[in-house]
Amino acid sequence: MSHYCYILRCADQRYYVGATRDLQRRLRDHQHGKVESTRLRQPVSLVYYEVFSEASEAYRRERALKNGRTRKATREQLILNFPPARLNPFKRS
Repeated sequence: MSHYCYILRCADQRYYVGATRDLQRRLRDHQHGKVESTRLRQPVSLVYYEVFSEASEAYRRERALKNGRTRKATREQLILNFPPARLNPFKRS
């Protein structure tokens, strides 16, 4: 089973970083206001994700993207270099 670390861009132009094993469901939860952290920051859009085989790897990556002095620059570089076509399976239909 795959596990994901992901980045959302919120309406306030800030980023939300999370990890989950079901990215499609988690995005739906964010978009329908079921996640407290992003409820008041709607709409949100997926801008980046990574796939891991183990949950521990995904959560470790989430912590790394949330912590550290260079986290903003790191996130922005990841997003900038992420192929937009990889987001297609997760776009709203």
